Amino acid sequence: MNTDSHFAFPTIAPLDEALRPTLQAAIDDKTKPLGALGRLESLALQIGLIQRSARPELRRPAMIVFAADHGIADAGVSAYPADVTVQMVRNFAAGGAAINVFARQHGMALEVVDAGVRVPPGVAQGLVDCRIDAGTRNFVDEPAMRREQAEAALAAGVARVMHHAAQGTNVIGFGEMGIGNTSAAACLVSRLTGLPIAACVGRGTGLDDAGLARKLALLERALARHADAVEPLDALAALGGFEIAMMAGAFLAAASQRMVILVDGFIASAALLVASRLDPKVLPYCVFSHCSHEQGHRALLEHFGARPLLALDLRLGEGSGAALAYPLVVSAVAFLREMATFGAAGVSTASATADANDGADASAR
Repeated sequence: MNTDSHFAFPTIAPLDEALRPTLQAAIDDKTKPLGALGRLESLALQIGLIQRSARPELRRPAMIVFAADHGIADAGVSAYPADVTVQMVRNFAAGGAAINVFARQHGMALEVVDAGVRVPPGVAQGLVDCRIDAGTRNFVDEPAMRREQAEAALAAGVARVMHHAAQGTNVIGFGEMGIGNTSAAACLVSRLTGLPIAACVGRGTGLDDAGLARKLALLERALARHADAVEPLDALAALGGFEIAMMAGAFLAAASQRMVILVDGFIASAALLVASRLDPKVLPYCVFSHCSHEQGHRALLEHFGARPLLALDLRLGEGSGAALAYPLVVSAVAFLREMATFGAAGVSTASATADANDGADASAR
């Protein structure tokens, strides 16, 4: 962990790997062939390790959407104007966005955080003011934010998660809104992984070929300008956004509270990259919800060695992919808690082994 900071890092405990054999035995003893529930089985095992229990439970699921503006948006890196950020924040507050629909559908508490929207969105239920500034500066020309602003944003993200933890939340996802934030995410991913920026840049909200080429050229200039910003907090301050910084702090806080963390798309995963460079123990608490349409997200998932639950070609943000994956998390917990064991159901384990072998034979054919 990088401790050259005034930011108070939350303490994250490593998962207790000694519990793995017990949890795996509990999964294997369910009335099914070994491994027949596929990815749900490894997901149930992960959640059991996080909660240190063979009977995990999900309490008060929550989604926090962090919103902020980016100075680089004024350079024309997005198909949409910067005004859309505040317009969408007001749409969230009115309940009209995709994440509102999915959060309602799945019973998730939804909070929208103004991390640094250029125009204050006003006061509304569920909208929290954590403004650091009226957006970042254009990092092609100067650092996006001061170091103390980056640390203040990290701390604000921690505070929002602690607020939900105090209300009983033990499963949480993070979303974002900010025109220009795929540019910030691409630069952070390139800088912190060593991937070429061309492998990290995508069309974002829908750039055409000329717009994509312009975006790539601008980000190459930005990375060259901030070549000395290699440590995670330095890179975050030089190239990031207030919503990305708050999400990074939120990831660290959620892991410190032993929450199951639903990781959304490219921007959220870039924030997790920053958090993991500050404390790699955050990663085992993370469930990677989906693989998005952004090529940088695919590269980052490969860097993490992650196995996302869904691949729906999403490119919306807002935490939408995390909300869509949440029912699979519910199912993984439900089968571990409720499915009968062979002994309780009076089912022979020999027949289960035969079923497993039959399945293997069928797939071989």
